Amino acid sequence: MPTSEDVSATDSSAVPNRSAVRSLLRLWPYVRPVRVRLSAAALVAVLASCLGLVFPLVLKWMVDGPIADRDKDGIWLGALWLLLLGIVEAALFGFRRWLVARPLAGVEASMRADLYRHLQRLPVAFHDRWPSGQLLSRGTADLSLLRMFLAFPLTFLVVNATTILVGFLILLMQEWTLGLVLMLPVVPLVVLCSMFEAKYFLVARKAQDQVGDLTTVVEESVLGIRIVKGFGRHRSQALAFRALAERLRGTELGKARLLAGIWALITVIPEVAIGAALVLGTVQVADGQLSTGTLVAFLSTALALRWPVESIGFLLAMSQEAATATERYFEVMDTEEETADRTGRTHPADPAGPAADDTAVDDAKVAREPDGEARSDGLRFDGVSFRYPDAETGSVPVLSEVDLHIRSGETMALVGATGSGKTTLTALVPRLHEATGGRITLDGEDVTLMPRRRLRELVSVAFEEPTLFSATVAENVRMGAESADDAALLRALDVAQADFVQDLPHGVDTEVGEQGLSLSGGQRQRLALARAVVGRPRFLVLDDPLSALDVHTEALVEAALRRVLEETTALVVAHRPSTVMLADRVALISGGRITAVGTHHELLRSNAEYAWLMSGADGEPDAEPGVAAKPGTEAEPRPGAGSAPGAGSETADGAAPENDECDESDTEAQAVEGSMR
Repeated sequence: MPTSEDVSATDSSAVPNRSAVRSLLRLWPYVRPVRVRLSAAALVAVLASCLGLVFPLVLKWMVDGPIADRDKDGIWLGALWLLLLGIVEAALFGFRRWLVARPLAGVEASMRADLYRHLQRLPVAFHDRWPSGQLLSRGTADLSLLRMFLAFPLTFLVVNATTILVGFLILLMQEWTLGLVLMLPVVPLVVLCSMFEAKYFLVARKAQDQVGDLTTVVEESVLGIRIVKGFGRHRSQALAFRALAERLRGTELGKARLLAGIWALITVIPEVAIGAALVLGTVQVADGQLSTGTLVAFLSTALALRWPVESIGFLLAMSQEAATATERYFEVMDTEEETADRTGRTHPADPAGPAADDTAVDDAKVAREPDGEARSDGLRFDGVSFRYPDAETGSVPVLSEVDLHIRSGETMALVGATGSGKTTLTALVPRLHEATGGRITLDGEDVTLMPRRRLRELVSVAFEEPTLFSATVAENVRMGAESADDAALLRALDVAQADFVQDLPHGVDTEVGEQGLSLSGGQRQRLALARAVVGRPRFLVLDDPLSALDVHTEALVEAALRRVLEETTALVVAHRPSTVMLADRVALISGGRITAVGTHHELLRSNAEYAWLMSGADGEPDAEPGVAAKPGTEAEPRPGAGSAPGAGSETADGAAPENDECDESDTEAQAVEGSMR
């Protein structure tokens, strides 16, 4: 799995060369429902800003009128007008803030909800590849940036542009020669802002990716605090965090330098122009070509335009950060959800897409008898192959041409060495991963043609690593079946031998905490097993569900689990003989292929690899005459011995052949079987 640094580096290098405007336009579907209030807020802000340009006109009237005529009443009247204009301007800006607060909070909430919903629908391969901190930063920091952009920079880019335009018209009307002097910096400012935009986009993206890396490290340190403390790795974790923090600090300083540079230039150039206009205007007043009031009004208007001009750098910086946040958000949202089958068709009952074509419907009908009832064909793997999406081209697939039939009501144990493909095979049944070849059927119906909701109602799973949520015991167990009543809940807890629940402070209503770490590993595993069986599923997939239990609890769980397995079709990954004994038959997987199928005793006597796995002996099994070869090689089955389907282990309907002529004199197999007993 790639590290967070790898992902962030990939993200930064893979950013499309898209302008900030094009990136920000992707927010329109979210902004559209609140466009009326945002437009009203922008209009109010423009009115308030332009109202500020009236102040210089009032000053001009006061200087050339009451002040020149020493009219005290006129001076008080002018002061009153200035006070009223200030109050109205402040009220309008406050009203603008009220207009945007609620709708923009709704936009942020809507985007966050869509992101969370989308993350739930993305394939497991996506989550295997992406660090959680990167996803977390997109759902928190990036969305906060977008809300701030919509609330302030977006509005004030419009407001300030309008204010500058109106202000320059007023300046030109007052004295066009001085107005032209102030317009000279426009061209260099446009060039500088364009250069700044290109550079700031890259550094802003880099900083936001590094925030995601830092979030990942913090999250991993908190979730793995037991490992950190247990191995005394405080210093190394602190050093790793410090290194990432220093990288982020350096990037932020780079952003600050860019922003400081553009702000300095945007401030200095207009100030020089204002100084030049002041000198020229003073000369004109001295020559009698310009009134004192006009010069005062001109300079007041020019000073009023300082903030709209100087804020351009700040607003552009926030716009670039918002554009990169938008890119990061839609990088996730653009990832294809797990809605299409491997032929590219959408599922017939999937609400996310239209009905499947006639071919898909016909394929689905094959699974049913003429009376409309689904036939009991059990679980079948037909030529199933799988290669991970990020695997190198030409690499050996994890699974290759897997053929396996688990009859309806049967329990099949799946046994194999570490890395043989057991967990991957079980993950294909509920479509946590998509098979890249062949097909999997449940009672004759291809799983790729089923709506996912229906598929995951039929198939229940329990993983070797139990995952619990920050919720009550009851809520965690009912995740396996939302409609389960109290009786079903207690039955599932009884099957899993989770009687420890009654000793918790609030029984089944006790909060188990984040990841259930307040419970022991065995307790978490039992709750995960209860979650798998609470809904009485038609198909049950268990990935070594008893690995964390002590032998006494394991025996009790197995005794209760036998009753559940009688009611369902089950595939159980097993590493221990006691778990294997729950199954009716056993399938041996080696090198991504099913190499033998039979009962536990048949394989124990006839397959060296299986006997080796069950015995726990060191080294590798020896291939003796009539016995299977070493792991990863194809076995030549003996007459009557279980082997891969199609190699003499089963008949066409999946039944084992009646003739069983195992060599009872095979001393090694007998010794291993004796040890199992």
